Amino acid sequence: MSPLAFFGWLADTSWSAGLHESQYAYSIIESIHVWTMAVFFGSVVMFDLRLLGLTMRKVPASEVLDRLLPLTIAAFVIMVISGTLLFYAIPLRSYQNIFFRGKMLLLLLAGLNVWIFHSRIYPKVVGWDVERVSPRAARIAGALSLVLWIAVVISGRMIAYNWFDCDRQPQPDIINFLTSCVATE
Repeated sequence: MSPLAFFGWLADTSWSAGLHESQYAYSIIESIHVWTMAVFFGSVVMFDLRLLGLTMRKVPASEVLDRLLPLTIAAFVIMVISGTLLFYAIPLRSYQNIFFRGKMLLLLLAGLNVWIFHSRIYPKVVGWDVERVSPRAARIAGALSLVLWIAVVISGRMIAYNWFDCDRQPQPDIINFLTSCVATE
């Protein structure tokens, strides 16, 4: 089964249709997604600005991370659950949305950045923890994190304003290719 067929089938399930057509559920889930995104993004920005040496310069980076990480993880988990439910409510439209695809790619890159930071840079924190300005690798990771998470938020917001819906044909061939749209003429 192709991804297009799978997401079409998923959209036709009673759970997906029920969630999308619910008077309250979709709006509540979307609100939870936005609220947890604000908490997550806010805590990420605070830590990234510390890595860049722009805020909390007198506070050790490890202390900032120790205080923010539990909140960041909790917000991320709730954000992923609510985002998955939002996707489940409109899977075919989401799958064919160029901004959704961009967001997923950006999420992968942001996750890779987090993994590299926590596996390679942060373990050496003992050597630079109390420095007012973090080492170059940590500053790069912080700057890249800011750029990627800002791009995730923007692309996520753009999902609602999809100018490239498959039912709005004709579209340029490249758009149909990138969104898996099947142009019917």
